[in-house]
Amino acid sequence: MSSIIIPFIGGLAMFIYGMNIMADGLQNAAGSKMKKILEVLTQNKLMGIVLGALVTAIIQSSSATTVMVVGFVNAGLMNLTQAISVIMGANIGTTITGWLVSAGEWAKMFSPATLAPLAVMLGVIITLMGKKAKSKDVAGIIIGFGILFIGMNTMSDAVTPLRESEVFKMAFVSMGANPFLGILAGAGVTAIIQSSSASQGILLSLASAGLVPTKAAVFIIMGQNIGTCVTAIMSSVGANKNAKCVGTMHLLFNITGSIIFSLLALVVFAKADPSLGEGIITMTQISAIHTVFNIGTTVVMIPLSGIIIKIAMKVNGIKKVETTDESQLVHLDKRMMSTPSVAVEGAKLETIRLGRIARDNLFMALATLKDHDEEKIAEVKQRETVINKVCDSISEYLIELCMLHLNDKDNEMVTSLLNTVSDMERIGDHAENVVELAEQMNQEGISFSEMALAELEEMSKATLGSYDNAIKALELDDVSYAIKTAFLEDEVDKMEKALRAGHITRLSNAECSVNAGIHFLDLLGNLERVSDHAMNIAQVVLNEHRTEKNYHDEPILDVE
Repeated sequence: MSSIIIPFIGGLAMFIYGMNIMADGLQNAAGSKMKKILEVLTQNKLMGIVLGALVTAIIQSSSATTVMVVGFVNAGLMNLTQAISVIMGANIGTTITGWLVSAGEWAKMFSPATLAPLAVMLGVIITLMGKKAKSKDVAGIIIGFGILFIGMNTMSDAVTPLRESEVFKMAFVSMGANPFLGILAGAGVTAIIQSSSASQGILLSLASAGLVPTKAAVFIIMGQNIGTCVTAIMSSVGANKNAKCVGTMHLLFNITGSIIFSLLALVVFAKADPSLGEGIITMTQISAIHTVFNIGTTVVMIPLSGIIIKIAMKVNGIKKVETTDESQLVHLDKRMMSTPSVAVEGAKLETIRLGRIARDNLFMALATLKDHDEEKIAEVKQRETVINKVCDSISEYLIELCMLHLNDKDNEMVTSLLNTVSDMERIGDHAENVVELAEQMNQEGISFSEMALAELEEMSKATLGSYDNAIKALELDDVSYAIKTAFLEDEVDKMEKALRAGHITRLSNAECSVNAGIHFLDLLGNLERVSDHAMNIAQVVLNEHRTEKNYHDEPILDVE
């Protein structure tokens, strides 16, 4: 028996390893396109289904896609309506593995014995000769494809002797006669190895050896779809209630579909020719049944998706959409690191959120110079602790991202975001400096003249304008906003010099008190440094577009 088990386990390991190498290569090659998922996702269910199928076809695992969805929902990047659409699509996308593996039957030139060695050899040649990262990604896809086929061939060869085993044959006959046993077997194996694609590989290898009756295969396929839900349920542990709903929805969707199609299969096997379910199934037939089942389940369940969402929300005790305070991370979730390019996009969105919190704090801090509102001063100080907390969390997340295999563009973005987060944290510090100056003035009974307040208001407007444009430039990846930031930053510099010189003149003429003058000059310095940090943020976008035409020569219009 060891002569069967050991080669089979080795073949399964090669199958899984090859599948992971191929998936990594596909993810890296399509990294920039994967980011577009966040932009394309809408309330349109059909679009969500298409995206779910596409992403699963790329990463070769519906479990991985669903885990990613759990992360998206937990991070607030996706709502439950979008999530269930992607789950439906993931079930369809996972069937691509079966068609790839069964290609040896329906396209002889793709037989593992012929294609696998050629694929590995071609991949190695590209790896040795290719210098660009793109070439290495393509090589990874080809090598992974070859190793996957070698593993499949090894599994098939290992179980071939079982054709003569009456015990093994009776086990599959029992699964066909008792649907519950077939579903349990499929669900159990998939849950243990936590990969529906790998579970398919095992079933396909047994089928290629002529061991699996059609009836048993049908119910095992139903069980595989239930077993794949375990990964999402485990992944949602520790997540918020909305994220837990994803695992529940996945389970409800697959169980309902399996029940419907199991009953339909029983009717077909009973009313049609009974021998239909007793014949030995081929790999191509398994792929076809799996595809028909998953597409059929999706078609049947689309009208019921709203009900599934409501049941999942009730099971998880959700009465309304959860709200979070500013200190809670919205767009970051470590589950998304399984798809680094998407994790980078989440980090960028969280950085933009941090920037807006810092902007609101600066705006409120500047308002205290006029009204000396103690509640506002306390709120600015409290929000500064929030800014520091969010800043630390984003930085930790970005450092973890640096340790992953990122493409050049994502790696550059992570480095830029680390610097940007630091700039935003410094802007928060300047807001705190402003309220501390306001407090000192209030305690000392000092107030600015109308002229000084008007000058500060003018400079504050230009400073906030430069910062607002920097955030928009980062959010929209729009160089025109970065140019506006540069223009306004230059204006702030000129204004700071002019106002400083004018105020020193007033001080020398004894037109204002020394203490008021010191505070005024400190405020000018803080505002000027805020605009410098805004320029640093805008520089991220300018650097990304540095290969374009000389944007410094473009006219500056419509400055906000």
